[in-house]
Amino acid sequence: MISIGITVLRISGMSGIILTFCAFGLGALAVLALPPFSMPVLLPVAFGALYLLTVGESRMRAGLAGWAFGVGFFLFGLSWIAESFFVDAERFGWMAVPAVAGLAAGLALFPAAAMAAFAWSRTKGVSGALIFAVCWSVSEWLRGTMLTGFPWNLIAYAWADYDIPRQMAAWVGSYGLGLVTVLLSVLPVTLLMGNRRQNAFAAFVFMSVVGGAGTLGTVRLMATTPPTDTTVRIVQGNIPQTEKWDPAFRERNISRYLDLSAQSGSFDVLLWPESAFPGYLDENPEMLGRIAERLPEGRVLLTGAQTRESDGTGTRYRNSILAVDQTGQIVTRYAKHHLVPFGEYVPLRSFLPIQRLTAGLGDFTPGPGPQTVELPGLSPVGLSICYEAIFPGRVVDAASRPDWIFNATNDAWFGASLGPRQHLASARMRAVEEGLPLVRAANTGISAVIDGYGRIVARLGLDETGVLDARLPAALPATPFAKYGQMMFLLVLAACIAGAIGLTIGKEKAP
Repeated sequence: MISIGITVLRISGMSGIILTFCAFGLGALAVLALPPFSMPVLLPVAFGALYLLTVGESRMRAGLAGWAFGVGFFLFGLSWIAESFFVDAERFGWMAVPAVAGLAAGLALFPAAAMAAFAWSRTKGVSGALIFAVCWSVSEWLRGTMLTGFPWNLIAYAWADYDIPRQMAAWVGSYGLGLVTVLLSVLPVTLLMGNRRQNAFAAFVFMSVVGGAGTLGTVRLMATTPPTDTTVRIVQGNIPQTEKWDPAFRERNISRYLDLSAQSGSFDVLLWPESAFPGYLDENPEMLGRIAERLPEGRVLLTGAQTRESDGTGTRYRNSILAVDQTGQIVTRYAKHHLVPFGEYVPLRSFLPIQRLTAGLGDFTPGPGPQTVELPGLSPVGLSICYEAIFPGRVVDAASRPDWIFNATNDAWFGASLGPRQHLASARMRAVEEGLPLVRAANTGISAVIDGYGRIVARLGLDETGVLDARLPAALPATPFAKYGQMMFLLVLAACIAGAIGLTIGKEKAP
């Protein structure tokens, strides 16, 4: 009904104001297709109507529609970011609304460019659907890579809660799955605009893609892989962000992690979340000794912690994961390489006279990149911290493939909002893409053990305090995406572009 209404409005002549409001509402509607709502049935409505708003339009009007769609999509989908500004409301609370609005307006430039490019192509029908999907997915890829990237709420995540369609990410990654998803969302609308021959071909393409994706997903899920003999213990301390760095709560917070870690039961590796210890753990022998007392013989703790190092040029601060053994020694360390702008460093600091939101004396320094470490008694593990789990194809060291991924995170900044749930969806898609189990330790939740198919096999919910003991799922064979990365996405792009060109040429030659 919405698509028909949009068609009527276009025929009668839609003003720029109406166009903007319609597109804005469609963008907001698309958020409901993503976790935690997970209603992908809304995507044909949102993208189908956006297609009708932009097909045959000028580049300016199509770009305007794309921008308004993006503002609605990002404003509602990223509204949870505002919560982080109220952790220290006295200093940063005033920034919440302008920061979220400005971020939404800036990110909306990517769908604006996508729709302007689609309008420039002057394609319609099945060719138009192919080019529309290509333009959207390229804009998502650009958003995920330009200016350090921010690939949050990719359209592929509409399938994060659905086992079979989610498996396509193992072949083409999340950008490729997003392209296929948008294509399937737009093809039904082309039936309103095509002749009988085009409608039959659109239906054939739709059924072929759905059938192929369904078959691949079903076959992949048919494989049975028993879990490993390794038991992980995740400690979720559930420390509110307002109390994490408060000296008045310091001993209580530390004791909570230590006491939870010492609960009865056996485990092979102990996992604490990002910045679990409020200070520089590697400089605190007393705390390292208290940890050693809680670790059984031969066991190791992987924990998030801030670290610093000094040389002749000054002090470097890092957001790190430290491995502590039963003697209280730090046996390895990993430094986060993909930092959060304004949270862990201030871009263009010399031009922007503002402070970062997180506590600390200076900006963090990034590490060298994804890292696989080997620890006694454990299979090789790829380490990542928080935000790093949102980047397709950049979560593990491709030259040294691990057997599992540990992601230490702290979503306490965002309370019980959409943010932690959306973050979990990203982690599930990384597990599918790489074919590797991903274990997530989160301060206030959601902590989870995820297998290589993206299924959650154990979890601790938001705002829960507790311990999660679970068997580590087995690593799956390297997926095509794990082997070839974004090359798989490029192949899908090339196939869609070639198909659109072929259909256009064939239409021109037809009598």
